[in-house]
Amino acid sequence: MTNKIIIAGIGETANLAYEYFTYDSDYEVVAFCVNKEYIKEKEFCSLPVVELENLKDAYSPQDYKAFVAISSTKLNRARTKVYNEVKKQGFECANYISSKADVWHNVKLGENCCIMSGCTVQPFASIGNNVTLWYNSNIGHRSIVKDNCFIATADIAGFTTIEENCFIGARSVIAD
Repeated sequence: MTNKIIIAGIGETANLAYEYFTYDSDYEVVAFCVNKEYIKEKEFCSLPVVELENLKDAYSPQDYKAFVAISSTKLNRARTKVYNEVKKQGFECANYISSKADVWHNVKLGENCCIMSGCTVQPFASIGNNVTLWYNSNIGHRSIVKDNCFIATADIAGFTTIEENCFIGARSVIAD
């Protein structure tokens, strides 16, 4: 593996991201990062935890990618804030797409997206930056999901637009 990644977060979502990137991707997780005030231990999943505020000093943005693994806390605001900080430090963010997801070849996909198992993203759909599609979510053809959204096991019909910063709850169905 030559792709090295740092996961932002040390909670359950980060633990899931570690599992997914380790066993279902071409990435090697090398560290975790969080804001200084949240560091309680020096390791998480047997890897170092570094301060987000100084991430680029510990790991070069030219050599490592990042993935922000924070849930929909505060309606996506926490994940968006950390995503913006990682980008400000010059890091490119990786995507995680489960090998058990069905993402059509012509989908436009931003960065720092997490598409979990059982998800379907149909032809000509567009997914923005920093978007999580939780297990078994479906995005219909020509739908648009804008930045910083969290879709929790929902069905979005074709030709639907989901605006920025939306949280779509479990078992929701949205039509155009």
